[in-house]
Amino acid sequence: MWKAALAALAALFAASQAQAQPPVWVVRDHDSELVLFGSVHVLPKGLAWRPAVLTRALQSADDLWFELPIDPATEAQAAKAASAKGVLPPGQSLLALLPEGDAERLLKVAKTYGVDPAVLDRLQPWLAEVALTAGAYQKAGAGGDDGVEKAVAADAPATAARRAFETPEEQIAILADTPRAEQIASLSQTLRDMENSPDEFADLVRVWMKGDLAALDREALQPMRDASPGLFRRLVTDRNVRWTRELDARLKGKGRTVVVVGVGHLIGPDGVPQRLRALGYKVEGP
Repeated sequence: MWKAALAALAALFAASQAQAQPPVWVVRDHDSELVLFGSVHVLPKGLAWRPAVLTRALQSADDLWFELPIDPATEAQAAKAASAKGVLPPGQSLLALLPEGDAERLLKVAKTYGVDPAVLDRLQPWLAEVALTAGAYQKAGAGGDDGVEKAVAADAPATAARRAFETPEEQIAILADTPRAEQIASLSQTLRDMENSPDEFADLVRVWMKGDLAALDREALQPMRDASPGLFRRLVTDRNVRWTRELDARLKGKGRTVVVVGVGHLIGPDGVPQRLRALGYKVEGP
C-alpha cells in the first residue's frame, strides 16, 4: 500500500510541476537575503519538488546551512554515536520495558516493515523508533539519497560555504538524553501510527508538496506534541530557538544565504520564520 501510494504521488507530481510547491520563506534586511526551505529528509524517487525560488537562491548563495554536514564522514559519525548511545545495557529488553499492548504492537509492526525484532529488542526506545521509521521509508521506496538535503548540497555551487547547526553527536544526544518515559511515549505513538495509518508517509509528502502548513503541523508535529511534550521541546522548540539566534547573527552580516532544515522547524508560531518576524525582520512566505 505504501509503495503504490508513493508511486501514484510521484506520477502525479512529475506530471504537473506547478503543483510542487513546498513552503519557502525569504528573509531580508538592507544588505542580506536568507531563503528558508522546509525539507522532507527522505523522499520517493521522481518527485518534482524544487520551487523556482530555491533554485534561483542556490545559484547566487554565499553560504548554505543544513542541520548536519552533508557528507559520508558525518553519516559515519552519526552511526557511531547512535551505536554508542542507542543500545540497552546487557540483560535489558525493550519488549520488557514496554506495556504489554505496545510490545505486541512492536512485534507486529516490525514484521510488517521488515525490521528484525531481535535487533529492536536490544535498542533504547529512541533508536528503535528510528529503526522502525527507516524500515517504513524503505518499504515505501524512499530514502535519504533521494531526499532534499543531498540534492541541494550536490546542486549548490562549490563557491557556497557549507555550514551546519549541529554535529552528529549533538543531534544524537538530543534523543538519547531524553528521559526514558518520554522516549517510550513517543515510540508508542509511532507504533500506533504505523499500525493504523499505513499511508501516513504518503500523506505527509502530499501536504508538503502542496505547502499546506496546517496539515503539515497536524501530520508532522501534533502527534509528538501530544505524546511526548518533553521530547518535542528538545527536538523542535529548543533547536528553533538556537537556530534563530545563529541566523540573526548571520543576518547582521551581509550576503545571500540558503537554509535547509526539516519542515517541522519552520511552521507554526514557534517556527524559525515566525521567530525571525518577532525580531523585526521582513519575512515573505506562507
